[in-house]
Amino acid sequence: MNTIDPARLKRILITRLDRLGDVILSSPVFSAVKQRFPSSHVTVLVLKETEAVVRGNPWVNQVLVYDKRGSHQGWLETIRFARRLKAEKFDVAVHLHPTNRAHVISYFARIPIRIGYQRKNHYLLTHAIEERKWQGAKHEAEYNFDLLRLIDVKVPSVFKLYMPLRTVSEGPLRDLLPSENQGRYAVFHPSASSSSKMWSPERFGSLADFVARTHRLLPVIIGEGDGITDARKMEQSMRERRLNLAGKLNLEMLGWLLKGARILVSNDSGPVHMAAALGTPVISIFGRNQGGLGAIRWKPISERSSYLQKEVGCIQCLADRCKLAFKCLNELRVEDVIEEVKKYESFFA
Repeated sequence: MNTIDPARLKRILITRLDRLGDVILSSPVFSAVKQRFPSSHVTVLVLKETEAVVRGNPWVNQVLVYDKRGSHQGWLETIRFARRLKAEKFDVAVHLHPTNRAHVISYFARIPIRIGYQRKNHYLLTHAIEERKWQGAKHEAEYNFDLLRLIDVKVPSVFKLYMPLRTVSEGPLRDLLPSENQGRYAVFHPSASSSSKMWSPERFGSLADFVARTHRLLPVIIGEGDGITDARKMEQSMRERRLNLAGKLNLEMLGWLLKGARILVSNDSGPVHMAAALGTPVISIFGRNQGGLGAIRWKPISERSSYLQKEVGCIQCLADRCKLAFKCLNELRVEDVIEEVKKYESFFA
């Protein structure tokens, strides 16, 4: 690989075409790049679904949206999108997540320096390094900086997540919350992207009942897509008064909900990192414990966060193909999580 001259980098494109939590965990990259190149124009390319967690970031000059399931669906539209991007005249593209589409976009946009991992169609890149995230030796937020070393951006001593919130979405959220519970609620997220990450909705229900009875906090349940079913199961298992907002919130409304919550208890998922970015106490529940899948790489990173993960002696984690009926999750008792919740009681007053 040829050495990159940082002095040439005036217009910088950073891409992150994957999920909510991954994009939020990339926010330290945006600030670090802008601090290293203060006069540069920093553009971030994300999916339409995650645009709201980047737009308004003070370290980002421009947000571009790739609508994978809509107007940019298919390879022809992707190439057209890339050719329109050529007019931006970027000096460098840094692909924080390896996807065929991201690499194609930077190639057809004729960006002269294209940095990424040796995965997917990496032959379209000018600079590619081995991806070692699967080892799970450090956090995802730190892995992002493996690529940035190529453009002389240092790893920060502290990783500070950031999520912008627009006041336009605060009002609609307040309309959904009972007036007597404004600021007196706890949020629970019983779903996840795969079964190997899901503590049962019924156990979430028992935990929420305890929080409601003991701390007089209204349990608020969240979820999207298939998670709406998990939220309903949790709701139906509960005895105490609760509020199910699954399927009723956009990302900005969810952000305001989490910002005002006394605590979030969630399976390993995007809302965990939203809460961490917003300074809300958060407990994340983990099942799978294989390198690259577990808490070392994906735990919440904030001063007001912790996680729970049972070690059950698995030699190899098969994730969704588990042969032990997800023993790691099933051995985590409601009482275990209650003890962790008690550590945050000072935030419940």
